[in-house]
Amino acid sequence: MDRFKAMQTFVQIAEQGSLTRAAEALGTSLPAVVRSLAALEAHLGVRLFHRTTRRLSLTEEGRHYLPSARDVLLAADAADLALKAEAREPAGQLTITAPVLFGHMYVAPAITRFMQRHDKVRCSVLLYDRTVNLLEEGIDVGIRIGALEDSSLVAQSLGTIRRVVVASPAYLALHGVPRHPRDLAGTPCVRGRIDAPLQWVFHEGGRTVNVTLGSRLEFNHLAPAIEACAAGMGFGTFFSYQVLPLVAQGRLKLVLEDFEPPPRPVSVIYPNARLLPARTRAFIDWMKAEFCGLRM
Repeated sequence: MDRFKAMQTFVQIAEQGSLTRAAEALGTSLPAVVRSLAALEAHLGVRLFHRTTRRLSLTEEGRHYLPSARDVLLAADAADLALKAEAREPAGQLTITAPVLFGHMYVAPAITRFMQRHDKVRCSVLLYDRTVNLLEEGIDVGIRIGALEDSSLVAQSLGTIRRVVVASPAYLALHGVPRHPRDLAGTPCVRGRIDAPLQWVFHEGGRTVNVTLGSRLEFNHLAPAIEACAAGMGFGTFFSYQVLPLVAQGRLKLVLEDFEPPPRPVSVIYPNARLLPARTRAFIDWMKAEFCGLRM
């Protein structure tokens, strides 16, 4: 017995409500449908339908078996479609979101290289410093910094980044290099968000250390805050990727590295769908190769 074909026959009979109509839908003969159903019932050891000359209805066992049979057929169809999609060249519209500065510095160049490889893909890139709801906003893929809380999404790791504290060499020469987080208490800080907390979180020996600083200068955007910090306006706390270029240039110095909180994950996220378009799968694979265990 071909069990898969027998399941198809059973589902068609249940949906059509008739052996004859099921045979027509399957493009086969009525005797073939009858034989297939009989073989499936014999295999399962139960009757799946009540049959009279006038009426056909599911038995209790048939009602229980129907959802499972449908799931098996849908899964097989999905596997077929996925394999066919893999053979197709990535094409069509792809909408991507990422944090503003990380997107500008790292994601956008990677997307440009992806587009140069796949000339049939069209791409829209949305840079936001807020949590974006991919499903509600019609976005295919996101790059997210931090833990994923939405169970309707899938996250694949790209790497990790750190939360660091920096100041300019001139500021440190004038005010001294802090040796412990408590040395920052009350000192002026530069904030890249108006609502950014003045209490900074550090870790020491497995415990959390909270330190409250003073606010001297605040912006509603990170870039000018980082520049102000490099100009000697005080300490700043930023993600490592945001300040590493200035650290490399000698305009900023990292401090209190031994007290940093655990690194945050960077992930490529997308809706939890059984099938993804070839362009989406290709982009996810591209980003994983581009970042390849990012550590900053």
